[in-house]
Amino acid sequence: MKNQELEKQLTSPSKNSRLEKFGRGITFFCLVLIVFIVAMILVFVAQKGLSTFFVNKVNPLAFLFGGKWDPSSGSFGALPMILGSFIVTILSAIIATPIAIGAAVFMTEISPKYGAKILQPAIELLTGIPSVVYGFIGLQVIVPFVRSIFGGTGFGILSGVCVLFVMILPTVTFMTIDSLKAVPRHYKEASLAMGATRWQTIWRVLLNAARPGIFTAVIFGMARAFGEALAIQMVVGNSAVIPTSLTTPAATLTSVLTMGIGNTVMGTVQNNVLWSLALVLLLMSLGFNILVKFITRERKRNYAR
Repeated sequence: MKNQELEKQLTSPSKNSRLEKFGRGITFFCLVLIVFIVAMILVFVAQKGLSTFFVNKVNPLAFLFGGKWDPSSGSFGALPMILGSFIVTILSAIIATPIAIGAAVFMTEISPKYGAKILQPAIELLTGIPSVVYGFIGLQVIVPFVRSIFGGTGFGILSGVCVLFVMILPTVTFMTIDSLKAVPRHYKEASLAMGATRWQTIWRVLLNAARPGIFTAVIFGMARAFGEALAIQMVVGNSAVIPTSLTTPAATLTSVLTMGIGNTVMGTVQNNVLWSLALVLLLMSLGFNILVKFITRERKRNYAR
């Protein structure tokens, strides 16, 4: 009897139709809510950031390419922070990428058993460490080490790179693992059947086929490094000058934002230029996402072929 009643309920067209409409409504509401929130964030940051140029009459070219940052005296050159953010991001990605690829290959092709037991928990632990802990470790360990080896204060781009590369390593590693696992199995089997060694198969076939996914992983890691604030603020030195070496104090967009946004009055030019920095940071993040979408589309085309 219970089975018959359940079957009648499931096969009832009116009830199924109502449930389907309700599910569609909830899904559509969630979609609209997410799009609305993202749009409002974009509009709010753009409104605040563009006030610098339309209300306070700051020259956009002078803002983007000026080399002096001193809002109290009317100098609003953001080039030192933009360069600092890009240099730290690119160098941390360059260091993290080969280590992440090596760890991913070990966990998928060399020794999946021990990789899953030993290496994967260690990398997952790095993911769960808060940014402030990375910053304190960098402040207590990396900064004195850089000071003892290269001299100076120890604060600078090199210290920031050492902290950030560890922070983005789990992201790049796990996304690279997913990319290697997504390579069709017959690629590997065909390579081995033709007489290629395991290393030749990994180097020439698997990594080559997973290249778009690896690029996507690197870009995601760079996006996280570009937006990191607290850890980099504690070790980079926060000196808004164009970096001349890896060991001199520098600044990034996020470090200047976190330090200055609470010390300005809303609506003043000093506050608006910080929102302009936030707008630049937001546009750079959108650029990373667009690049990921493009690479992902190319990856799907390659697999379709």
